[in-house]
Amino acid sequence: MNNHQLARIRTGQGFIAALDQSGGSTPKALQQYGIEPDRYSGDEDMFALVHAMRTRIIQSPAFDSQYILGAILFENTMDRKIDGLFTADYLWDKKGIVPFLKVDKGLADLDGGVQLLKAMPDLDSLLRRAVERNVFGTKMRSVIHEANPQGIRRVVEQQFELGQQIWAAGLVPIIEPEVDINSADKPESERILKDEILKQLAALAPDVTVMLKLSIPTTDNFYRELMDEPHVARVVALSGGYDREEANELLARNHGLIASFSRALAEGLSDQQSDEQFNELLTASIRSIYEASIS
Repeated sequence: MNNHQLARIRTGQGFIAALDQSGGSTPKALQQYGIEPDRYSGDEDMFALVHAMRTRIIQSPAFDSQYILGAILFENTMDRKIDGLFTADYLWDKKGIVPFLKVDKGLADLDGGVQLLKAMPDLDSLLRRAVERNVFGTKMRSVIHEANPQGIRRVVEQQFELGQQIWAAGLVPIIEPEVDINSADKPESERILKDEILKQLAALAPDVTVMLKLSIPTTDNFYRELMDEPHVARVVALSGGYDREEANELLARNHGLIASFSRALAEGLSDQQSDEQFNELLTASIRSIYEASIS
């Protein structure tokens, strides 16, 4: 593990950009970017176009380590290059931005008010490749829809079990048990979730470090206790379906919580924009998320 990168994640000012839309969500991401499905045929075309989109974001002068601490990549992006460098190397060597990798294979079906992670039989080999590609950490997303104590416990136990496997491979895991922002009992889900996370953190060996990626809580500063826990390098927030303005407004009320936005980051960007228009909009977006993250 790169200790310079860890120090940056622990103490740096800024946020984490989520550029990790996977195979299932790529068509929607491209459509939001102004590229309709009739412009590509097959996965190879699709992934080449989304890599071009991500490359344009990463290479933009707006995408600067003054504002951005890290970036989360999709596996396909990790295996591609920007200006002759693998994406993770480009991020760190050229931009000073810490690279992460999305490792999950999507969500299992709804059961007990939650969606666990699908099985990941090839996780060990993916983690080895991530280490070879100089990735710092990983992320994996489960979803909590209802305040079901047994379901939430299963989500957290699965996340931490895999998190320890990831740590043992030499990477820092981002534990992401998202609470659906439209859940009717969101505050109760968050209360149960925090208790279960604290139990799992207390059981970790002293040297283990994790990060947490959580929905912005209903009660301001509700996750302060998790930020102060010694095993936790950083707590970051997902935008969860809020538009950028609302996500920023809610985030700013939670001191110490920083963004890890995907849709809210890319909102308004388009393939049809000139570089000047694209960079101007991305600059405004990044600076607004940064300001909300350092509140």
